[in-house]
Amino acid sequence: MPTRGVVHVHSSPLAVCPHVEWAISRALKSGAINLHWTVQPLEPSARRAECDWSGRPGTAAEIAAELRQWPMLRFEITEEPSAGVDGERFMHVPGRGLFRAAMGAAGDIQLGEDRLRSLIAGSRSPEALAHALDMAMGTPWDAELEPYRYAAEGAPVTLLTRAG
Repeated sequence: MPTRGVVHVHSSPLAVCPHVEWAISRALKSGAINLHWTVQPLEPSARRAECDWSGRPGTAAEIAAELRQWPMLRFEITEEPSAGVDGERFMHVPGRGLFRAAMGAAGDIQLGEDRLRSLIAGSRSPEALAHALDMAMGTPWDAELEPYRYAAEGAPVTLLTRAG
């Protein structure tokens, strides 16, 4: 059962842009793709692009694995839930690394019962629990990416399909 998602490259050095396109092409097992790169207003020397994709479940993880090779990239990737498979959300911020979480149909981060129990049991204070929940929900990644998302309003979107 195919699924779909979106890749947002919020910030990439100009010299890395072709490598990002090749990496996404490898993950999608498709021919060469050409993203529409625009200037990232928050970093005028950087570029940004986004694309919709479709493919089999797990494709978002493959794209994230390819893109994390460039630690200077700011990106996020979503994969919608499909029959019997949870959706996923990946976020990457330089210096913070890659964040991954299950995602529900409405786009919300999903924390399972066992994970919540573990966070509660491992927290020695309300502040520690709040911090653990923030980390589990990707709050620091969201906070760092939010200005880059806002800068992307009105940007064009490219549609991609996975081959095979």
